[in-house]
Amino acid sequence: MNMRKQLVFVVLSLIAFGFAITSDANTYIVGDNSGWDISTNLDTWEQGKKFVVGDVLVFQYASTDSVCEVGQESFRTCNTTNVINCFSDGNTSIPLTSPGERYFFCGNRLYCYSGMKLDVIVERNQSDIAEAPLSSVPETESGGSKNNNPSTIVPSGVKSIYSESNLVSMGLLGFWGVLISIV
Repeated sequence: MNMRKQLVFVVLSLIAFGFAITSDANTYIVGDNSGWDISTNLDTWEQGKKFVVGDVLVFQYASTDSVCEVGQESFRTCNTTNVINCFSDGNTSIPLTSPGERYFFCGNRLYCYSGMKLDVIVERNQSDIAEAPLSSVPETESGGSKNNNPSTIVPSGVKSIYSESNLVSMGLLGFWGVLISIV
């Protein structure tokens, strides 16, 4: 009976490892090489990108700047007093965890007025749609105001949050878990 439990554990570990390897998540460096900066044309950067649940936005910026997530009205008016979350660490990763429109701007109101702001439409992940029953998929989805046709996703020098080193670490942890359960 003990051997059966070990076999189940090994199979479940391999399945979990397989899901980690096949993740559809992408990491986007906002502004690419220019980063989150007043001189970056964020509208041009965003063109042609398709953001889906599971993707991550990485904001890289100077210590004098910040990135704040806000609601639609605050975004439209650059209202810096009503923020959802604000970061100033210079390297902020924000996971896109649900479909819908997300709004970001620099906490410096003048920079926001000058265009240092970004709104992204997050779509359902295609693997999530494929797994959902037909009755739960809405007939129409909000397309928002942006053109989000798929294209090049991440510059070649950028690594996904599911990098090879993370996968190797997860594999080693799974291996050690199997060894510990056997002993």
